[in-house]
Amino acid sequence: MRSLTFRAKNGSLKLGETTALMGALNVTPDSFYRESRRPDPGEAVARALEMVEEGADIVDIGGESTRPGASPVDVEDEIRRVVPVVARLRPLSRVLISVDTRRAAVAERALDAGADIVNDVSALGDSRMAEVVARAKAGVALMHMKGTPATMQAAPSYEDVVAEVRKYLRGAIERAESSGIASDAILVDPGIGFGKTLEHNLTLLKNLPALAELSKPILVGTSRKSFLGRIVPSAPDERLFPTASSVACAVVLGASVVRVHDVREMRQVAAVADAIRNQRIA
Repeated sequence: MRSLTFRAKNGSLKLGETTALMGALNVTPDSFYRESRRPDPGEAVARALEMVEEGADIVDIGGESTRPGASPVDVEDEIRRVVPVVARLRPLSRVLISVDTRRAAVAERALDAGADIVNDVSALGDSRMAEVVARAKAGVALMHMKGTPATMQAAPSYEDVVAEVRKYLRGAIERAESSGIASDAILVDPGIGFGKTLEHNLTLLKNLPALAELSKPILVGTSRKSFLGRIVPSAPDERLFPTASSVACAVVLGASVVRVHDVREMRQVAAVADAIRNQRIA
């Protein structure tokens, strides 16, 4: 796998030989996985630092649940949840800080407070988002989602899910670059679980190499998601091993970054998968 450098506002990551881990930190009271909820700023910062110790390369802070069926959060509420955590974490660690938001106003405040990356599930759906990211010289993750969190799982359908997701992401890349976002500051994410059936999710994971044609590092988030519970009937807090399996497959098939809740465990999973992926046949 060829080496890539992903550049963000206050740092960069060398990707290719070693998979980067993005730790999911939800400063919300209602994220789908109860153990990931840290609505108290002090507890959120403590968990972020714990993730860094466990091996996180990026801490992704989200103030709005985007689980299937979730209703939008007021912008000011999202800012009040996210920005204090970013501001308190920034002087305590050099880890790359990502803000998981689809609102330009939230991204702008978080970047001013010290965030490095915007993880945008709407792929620049807010008309101001590209401008905000470009002006801050921040990194951005562009994700495919069909519909909105409130509607995305209402019978999603595709003629060719891989081709359609790839086309969507190519268009998002073009919009980003034409708005001044640096080419090496872009991640792409197929949006596992965001407007996809079980079959769509499995097809996308199996065909991750097809997204390599976009020439951008691939971010994959499967951690504890409901499609895993369809394969191995289980609640979110029982999906550690199914998550590990999906992370290992994603890494071997080309993911450069994986978004996870269980950083310590998935650091080990990724290390073994990296060794297999990088093995050269004599």
